Amino acid sequence: MTEAVIVSTARSPIGRAFKGSLVDVRPDELATTIVRAALDKVPGLDPRDISDLMLGCGLPGGEQGMNMGRVVAVNLGYDFLPGTTITRYCSSSLQTTRMALHAIKAGEGDVFISAGVEAVSRFVKGNSDTIAGQDLTNPIYADAQARTAALTDGGADSWADPRENGQIPDVYISMGQTAENLARMKGVSRREMDEFAARSQNLAEQAIANGFFAREITPITTPGGIVVSADDGPRAGVTAEGMAGLKPVFRPDGLITAGNACPLNDGAAAVIIMSDTKARELGLTPLARVVSTAVTALSPEIMGFGPVEATRLALRRAGMSIDDIDLFEINEAFAAQVIPSYQELGIDIDKLNVHGGAIALGHPFGSTGARITGTLINGLQTLDKQWGVETMCVGGGMGMAMVLERLS
Repeated sequence: MTEAVIVSTARSPIGRAFKGSLVDVRPDELATTIVRAALDKVPGLDPRDISDLMLGCGLPGGEQGMNMGRVVAVNLGYDFLPGTTITRYCSSSLQTTRMALHAIKAGEGDVFISAGVEAVSRFVKGNSDTIAGQDLTNPIYADAQARTAALTDGGADSWADPRENGQIPDVYISMGQTAENLARMKGVSRREMDEFAARSQNLAEQAIANGFFAREITPITTPGGIVVSADDGPRAGVTAEGMAGLKPVFRPDGLITAGNACPLNDGAAAVIIMSDTKARELGLTPLARVVSTAVTALSPEIMGFGPVEATRLALRRAGMSIDDIDLFEINEAFAAQVIPSYQELGIDIDKLNVHGGAIALGHPFGSTGARITGTLINGLQTLDKQWGVETMCVGGGMGMAMVLERLS
């Protein structure tokens, strides 16, 4: 049977939205640069053999509108290459990889570009509170408090589907509110969150010192001529004690802070996927094989628990178990959701996000799926491991996962 293999990856540095290093870079230009970088790693590939360019974007509007996938194809000089833009919010560019897998398995093409981009800075200039959900005057805040109390019924492990009581779920309730909900539901403490967040920062600091992320990053030259070659987010010397003084940002009495949640970001990433037969024809040694994928759904108010069922389903489809996997990457939207997810799955924390995660690096929604794919492959190579899982919660109440086998 034809297999789908990954032959190259690339990503930009991740900038902080509104005030970071990539604030002046248009998303279509950022994506074009990174897709070109991924293609440059496959010099023997004829661009006319590429069947489609599929671009993930969490918030496709404004400068991120008008089907950026096709814009990027034309920007590359490939008028002959179709392009599409897909949103599955946080997992948009994992979705495009899944689409490439399905097309290859169906025999509808041999080569695909799976990419993703998000430029929050350019989508809503200066309106970070709206995107982050930090406006406590918004009516959704009071509604979220009432809904949380009703749904948990005061018990850490009880959760009633709102539809059972004739309520309509807030499908796109502020992501921070969903994290607060899940923390209450699963009894995750502020101390646990801050310790996990400090771990993410500390591991990212070590990885940077070891040159780990330099192997992934393609430097970006801004319109002002500044070359950006490192992520904005990671900070040296972070401690849980230092985070303890940060104030909650979503509820006055809440647990989620700017320290134990991912920031808002700008960034792009790309993956070149092809059939194993095409890779052999080109004399390529693939980096990894896409073994299986899965997408699942749950109540939107607790979307952060999405990785659990998605991971289980992806592993069942692969005929594997948690114990078979060497490295896990759970996207760190919030420590409040990663902690109960990895604990419920029974993941050894020493296998989890071992080079840091989005709390330190950042989470440009549309590009995170492809970024994590590159980081997972990099991690498997660096540690000489074989099997990896990438998974994430997804805004709107979903989870997504992919099982990879390292090949080189």
